[in-house]
Amino acid sequence: MGGLAIAISWVLIGLVLCVTIIGIPLGIQAFKMAKLALWPFGASIHGL
Repeated sequence: MGGLAIAISWVLIGLVLCVTIIGIPLGIQAFKMAKLALWPFGASIHGL
């Protein structure tokens, strides 16, 4: 159940960030992190 709690946290953070226009890109990334927390298989994380 840990992954579900983390995904819910990322979704809530994403919703808060999407309230402002400046936070929308960060909110979208938070939603992507929530998806990654729920289904990590086949995903890859690239460094800078």
